[in-house]
Amino acid sequence: MKSSIIAASLLCVGTFSTPAFAHFPLMSCWFEADKVLCEAGYSDGSTAVEYNVDMFDYDDNLIAKGMTDKRSIVEFTKPDTDFYLVFDAGHENPVEVDVVEIKEK
Repeated sequence: MKSSIIAASLLCVGTFSTPAFAHFPLMSCWFEADKVLCEAGYSDGSTAVEYNVDMFDYDDNLIAKGMTDKRSIVEFTKPDTDFYLVFDAGHENPVEVDVVEIKEK
C-alpha cells in the first residue's frame, strides 16, 4: 500500500510539474579589420543589452573589458597576443570564445 501511494505521488508530481526551459547564453565573434566584434544573446533569441564581455590572454590576465550596446554587440581592438572572450550572463556556464574560433566576417 505504501509503495502505491509513493508511486501515485510521483506520477502526480511528474504530470503536473512544468518543465523548466533554460535559455542559454550565446556569443558569436568575428574580425573586422583591426577590431574584434562579438554579438551576445540567448538561445531563445533574446538580446543581451548592457552585459559585460571580458577579454583575457592565455595567462588569464584581463586585457580589456567591454559592454554590449543596444544591438547586443561589443567591440574590442584586436590585441597582438592570443586571447579569449568571456560573456558571463550570471548563469552556471559563461560563454567563452577562443581566438582560433574567430573568423573574418
